[in-house]
This record gives sequence, structure tokens and C-alpha cells, in this order.
Amino acid sequence: MPVRKAIVESEIGLHARPAARFVRAVTETGLPVTISKEGISPVDARSLLEVMTADFGCGCEIELSVSPEALPAGFTEEDAEGALTALGALLEGMGTDQRVSRVPSLAPDQAAVS
Repeated sequence: MPVRKAIVESEIGLHARPAARFVRAVTETGLPVTISKEGISPVDARSLLEVMTADFGCGCEIELSVSPEALPAGFTEEDAEGALTALGALLEGMGTDQRVSRVPSLAPDQAAVS
């Protein structure tokens, strides 16, 4: 079974934008990738809800995998290994560049008056 371990580097873990970016990348592979960490069962990495609720925090070691029996027609285990390597690199490359930017609130004198 193709497996790849990686460390979640995003400051906020796999929540909000980093999770959406990761899930989008998984979906684009066309593979049924699962993601897990010690103490939890694997979840479907194509599901934003499942990824976010599994609580993959910053610094946690995760395991990405694709069951050979679940490989779509036309995909090989080597294809899956390559995809998992790329997804692991994505997680490890998120780092501090994935901070959620804050929108400054309007001061009372700048607020629109109806």
C-alpha cells in the first residue's frame, strides 16, 4: 500500500485555508487518499469536513495512504506513491506563509451611515 508520512507545518494546522488547499490538491490527484495520525482512524482526505474535524494540528505527524484495492482504473501504485510524495511536500511546505490575514475593522468614523 502506498504510504507517505509528513509533518503538518501550517501554523494553524489543517484548518480553514490550509485544509481547503490540501483537500483541493488531493481531489485533483483523482485518488482516494486517506489521512490519519496516531490515535485516530483514517479519514477521507478529499473531504474538507472530515479533514478539519480530525484536528491535524501544527507539528503533528500524519500518514497519507491509498489502498491498492481502491486505485481507480489506469492508476498504478507508482502513480499513487508520486501523488502522496507531492501531497506530503505540500503539507511540509505550508509553514508560516499560510497565516490567515486579518481584515482591519472599520473605525466608527469610517462606517457607512444609512
